Amino acid sequence: MLEIDRDADDAAIRRAYRKLAKTAHPDAGGDTEQFGKVTASYELLKDPVRRKVYDDTGYDPQLADARDLKGVMILETLVNEVILDEREPGSFDPVAALRRKLTDDILKSRFHILELERHRTRVRQHLDRIARRPETDVLGSMLRARAQSISDAIRGAEAQIETIEQAYGMLEGYSYELEPPTLVAVKAKSKAAPEAEPEPVSAGPETEAAE
Repeated sequence: MLEIDRDADDAAIRRAYRKLAKTAHPDAGGDTEQFGKVTASYELLKDPVRRKVYDDTGYDPQLADARDLKGVMILETLVNEVILDEREPGSFDPVAALRRKLTDDILKSRFHILELERHRTRVRQHLDRIARRPETDVLGSMLRARAQSISDAIRGAEAQIETIEQAYGMLEGYSYELEPPTLVAVKAKSKAAPEAEPEPVSAGPETEAAE
């Protein structure tokens, strides 16, 4: 929006903003919406924290939906794992790997919720079967607190699933071009082949004479 380089410093950002503001400002005959965009861009770039997040993710942490930011954080962790993968680029599909990992995480979270629900049901059943209680119902209070803690954990797991699904949706529209299997095999073979040792140099006549 400000037409500056990615590594522009604060002074360059200010100059670019002032230049555009002169013509974009409504008092100078500019468009109100356009001026608002220019100002928003300037506010983002002059904040080092917001700028760093935007450079890394494409999202403004102050204006973006909280669900998008959480999804971006999940993807950022998974992308780091892809970067550290030692396999040759083109020999595997990192986008498909990201989708598989997210799907696995959703299934794990759903299974965790089922386990928590079973625990909560057992706690409530124990609570219902306590027939006589003293005035200070310590045991009942503990069981109710435990049931509440489990309910909170269930809500947390459900929120985590929503976040993972948000991250999965961000991968829509991506595809990855794989190398043909034969080419991958050739590259792997050439990489695994040991380097040929240099042949020993035989002693020539001059060397023999010197000996």
